[in-house]
This record gives sequence, structure tokens and C-alpha cells, in this order.
Amino acid sequence: MGAKPDADEEKPVLNQEEVDRELAGYRELAAQPARRQEAIDGILAVEKKGRVAEDVVATRKACSAVLEVLYEARDWKGLGEYVVLLSKRRGQLKQAVQAMVRQCMGYLPSTPDQDTQIELIKTLQTLTEGKIYVEIERARLTRQLARMREAEGKVQEAAEILQEVAVETFGAMAKTEKIAYILEQVRLCLDRKDFVRAQILSKKVSPRAFTVPEGAKKGENTGEIGIEGTAIEEPEEGTPSLEALKLLYYSLMIRFYLHESNYLEVCRCYRAVYDTPSSQEDPAKWQDVLKKICWYVVLAPTDSDQVTLLKLTEADRKLEDLPAYEALLKKFSQKEVLWWKHIDSEYAAEVAAQADVFGGEDGAKRQADFKLRVIEHNLQVIAGYYSRITLPRLAQMLDLTADEAEKHLSDLVVGGSLVAKIDRPAGVIRFGRRKGPGEALDSWSGNIGRLLVLVEKTCQQIQKESMVHRVPIGAV
Repeated sequence: MGAKPDADEEKPVLNQEEVDRELAGYRELAAQPARRQEAIDGILAVEKKGRVAEDVVATRKACSAVLEVLYEARDWKGLGEYVVLLSKRRGQLKQAVQAMVRQCMGYLPSTPDQDTQIELIKTLQTLTEGKIYVEIERARLTRQLARMREAEGKVQEAAEILQEVAVETFGAMAKTEKIAYILEQVRLCLDRKDFVRAQILSKKVSPRAFTVPEGAKKGENTGEIGIEGTAIEEPEEGTPSLEALKLLYYSLMIRFYLHESNYLEVCRCYRAVYDTPSSQEDPAKWQDVLKKICWYVVLAPTDSDQVTLLKLTEADRKLEDLPAYEALLKKFSQKEVLWWKHIDSEYAAEVAAQADVFGGEDGAKRQADFKLRVIEHNLQVIAGYYSRITLPRLAQMLDLTADEAEKHLSDLVVGGSLVAKIDRPAGVIRFGRRKGPGEALDSWSGNIGRLLVLVEKTCQQIQKESMVHRVPIGAV
């Protein structure tokens, strides 16, 4: 009986110089069109020896040589066939497959026409499907195909192609490239008016991803260390910087929140843009952004978050360079009734200049919202000073008709931002919630209790002074 082969027998080691000489000879042979197939068969034999020996360097060189021969011959169909053939050979090394895919990706710009380019991209997509070690290459190919479809005007198809890739699960992809990829998915969804999916995709990017903790070491909390120590690959050429991605993220979120008419979130987005170094360094940029912050914080409905943001914006010292906007915020922070006619005439030029805020399809709606915020502010101020007021007097103070004043008051009451009751037959409005008998009695009892405590303390002080100065109480 023959001896059994040793399972631990070492694989034969190939001489790299000999491999290089063989490949060089086959490349020279491939220069003759009639003998090109003979040269490819010879290179495949070298590839087989390297693959059997599990020699990564030799196998990669042989695979690269086959692709180079076909590329130089401009045999695009053969290139696609051989890259699939080589990747499916038994025991093919992962490093060789990855190198072939990247090499073919480098050939894409040289394709003679778009159809050939798309065919090669789809061939590489089929090759990389289900292979984790080439998931980044597959994602890049998918994005390239989506851009081509978008350039053709097929935004719907481009969005569907790109949204299938979940790059947030890729452990070896650089953080900046991940964020750029997700933001491109969000942009395409916004372009196709799919706002629900755009919101879902945007939640994959946390605003904290754009900040680097002070004193953090390289790779610490910055996304530069992969899962279980996986090496992070360099981002694709042309990937924007982290600050540029931050500006892109907030510009997309502003588009989404404007569609939802969520002015408070739009204001927060502009504040994040305002805080970036590139905006702070350029006076023209920060002034433009600060103006938008002022407008959107005024346009936002009044609640605790809006009041906090209004005070925070009003405390910014740079508002001194924008006196009109500083006065605008003061008007809405003070407890004074604003006359819409005066506000409209005073800020008509600023409203006309802010085309990004009050222009476009929704510009008229935002101008109407501005007037509505003035009315709501006035109602809040009046409710703070009056407990009862007649409807004609309220309409006079708001510079509205009685029906309009009643409508706006009812909207605030229904929204929960104001408590009031209208006696329509009598034409009287009561602000505040009327206390019930039990609540009124508790309030009276509390007041009496505080009064008795105060009287007791006063008596103690009088007795103390009487003892110190030895003056009997009641003495004349």
C-alpha cells in the first residue's frame, strides 16, 4: 500500500523571479494577436501553480497579467468572462479576487461607451455578491451605477439601486466614506420626494459623528478602528472631509424639515452650520446663516424649546453687527403687543432680501406664518396682562376683525399653548383656568397659613427688641 500524504506537508514555494520572467514572456507573446490565446493559457498555468501553492503574490500577479493582456487588446467581453472565470476557480485566494475587482474598476473610465461600462459594472456586481471581503468594492460599483442612472435623468431608478446597500454594517469602510454614502442615499430619496425613507436613512447618521472629542487619540472614538481590530481602508478618492459632510448633512435635513414645516428643527440645523469653523471664519457666511436662524426661531410656534432657543440666539454678541435682527428678537422676547402694520413695513426690505426663507413655492406660506406668529405673540402678551377682556377690544388690540381674533384665539386654546374661555353671548373672554371650590379653598387656607406664620415671627421680633431695650410691651 502506498504511503498516505502528510496533511501538514508544506506547500511548494514558487520562485518569484522565475514567475516574473514567465509572465513577462507571455506578455510579449500576447502582443501578437494570433498568439494571444496561447499567452493567456500560459498565464493561466502560472496562476494555477500559484493557487495550488497558496502563493498570494504569484497568484495575484498572474491574474493581473491576464486582465492586462485583455485590457490592452480592448477585449471588454473577454475581460468580463475571464475575471468571472478566475474568481470561480477552485480554491481561489480572496486577495487575488479583491485585486482583480479593483483592477477592473480602474479600467471602467476607459470603456468605449456607456453600455460597455454598465455591462462590466454588472459583471463585477455579480462577482462580488455575497462576498464580505469585497463588499466595499461592490458598494462603490453600485454608487457609480446609480450616478450614471441619475445623469440619465432616472432619479427613481438611481435611488432604488443605491438604497439596497447598507454601508453602516461595513466594518472596514472609513467613517467619512460611510457618511458620504448614506447622505447620497438621503439626497436621492429627497429628490424623488420619498420623505419617509429619507428620514429613516438620515437616522443612520448621528450628529455626534461629526465631532471629535478633545484629547482623543488617533482612532479613538473617531471611527478609525474597525470591528475587532479590522483594518480601516482609505476612503475613496474625492470623499469630502468631515466638516464638508457635516454641512451636507444639515443642508439635507433642512430640506426635509422645510417640507415638514418644522421651523424649530430648521433653526437647530442652521445653528449647527453656524457653529462650524468654516462659517465662523467668513463674515459673509455667518451673517447670512445668523439671519436665517433669527427668522426661523421667530417662525417657530411658541413653546418651551422655542423660548430657550430665542434667548440663546438673542445672547449672541455677533447680533450687534445686525441691529435689525437684534431688534426683531427683542420684540418677540418682550411682553409688549406688536402692531403688524409696523412690523410689516419695518421688515419688508429684509423679507424681500431673504429669498431662501420667504421665496420659492412656500415663500407665501412662510410670510403668512410670520404674521401668524405676531398674532400669537400678541395673544400671549394680552393673556398675561388681562384676566377678562371683551372680544371687540381684543380684536382692536390685535388689529383684526372679531371673527379673525376669535379664530386665532381658538387655535391657540386647542393647541394647548393658551388657556381661555369665550362667552360668546356676552362677548367676553376669560384667560386662565377658573379654580374649583376645593382648589380655591386650598389656596385660601395656604394664604391664611402663611399670614399666621408671618404674624408669629413679627411677635417674636417685637418681644426680642423689648427684652434687649428693657421696654415693657404696652408701656406708653
